[in-house]
Amino acid sequence: MSILDLAIIGAGETAADAFDASVQIAQTAERAGYRRVWYAEHHNMASIASSATSVLIAHVAAHTSSIRLGAGGVMLPNHSPLTIAEQFGTLATLHPDRIDLGLGRAPGSDQATMRAMRTDPRAAERFVDDVLDLQAYLRGASRVPGVEAVPGAGTDVPLYILGSSLFGARVAAHLGLPYGFASHFAPAHLLDAVALYREEFRPSEALDAPYVIAGANVICAESDDEAERQRVTVQRRRIERFITPRRALTDDEADQLLASPQGRQIAQMMHYTFAGTADVVARGLTNFAAEVSADELITVHPGPTVAERLESIERLADALDPIAV
Repeated sequence: MSILDLAIIGAGETAADAFDASVQIAQTAERAGYRRVWYAEHHNMASIASSATSVLIAHVAAHTSSIRLGAGGVMLPNHSPLTIAEQFGTLATLHPDRIDLGLGRAPGSDQATMRAMRTDPRAAERFVDDVLDLQAYLRGASRVPGVEAVPGAGTDVPLYILGSSLFGARVAAHLGLPYGFASHFAPAHLLDAVALYREEFRPSEALDAPYVIAGANVICAESDDEAERQRVTVQRRRIERFITPRRALTDDEADQLLASPQGRQIAQMMHYTFAGTADVVARGLTNFAAEVSADELITVHPGPTVAERLESIERLADALDPIAV
């Protein structure tokens, strides 16, 4: 069991509040025995503060002592492999054996933001070569004559391929790397992607057998009614985020949008959501892991407040041994 922390900026909060919450979440996860906490690269999203992923990881690492931290993930087309090797090589040097690097092909932003970041739309076509370049820099076996990652060379930071389609599954299988599926917001192709990954997996220096991480949303509360209240609140805020990002909605407005075709499509993104008491959620996650043949679950705790997210993390850990699932 692991955690994906979206560094949520709640209503009336600032990015500084989100960073404080991320430290609390990681410290709570560390005490409770979770395997790792990851942060995702998103840009131009008013409710998510993890755009400078490596900087946030460094901040949280300085306030924790043992839990693994990483990117879930870095959108590689936005960066040069050398730059990412240097950033994560720095992190791995400062915090040995604690840093992970998940890699995605999507831009993590809209077209206007891509232009502002000077991202080449064709960069995604180089994804596999960029992964191989990055891996080589981190191993100290650069594929670019005369260029080394300093720091970075020899740190061999573990790489994970992330995705929500068959493409990422095939890349992870052919490169012999662990595969993480973003089923917490893109559930449609989960089973097909995992099956393809396991079928086509080729052992590598990094990994001798397939390793699957699946995402799930978790709202673990004192009662089923309280969990359902939080789930509805989270759905309403998600509608705001995607449909009216610059304007708050009343509950009635959000519910009307949720009932529309566009709203139902957004709600479907949270198909793999487990809400209820600890026992209910634990059973649901155990069945989910078995259904998907997941080696690890990475949970998003999207509760409306920081206190509710921390409670969800703790209640789930009390019901399950996070390391054993």
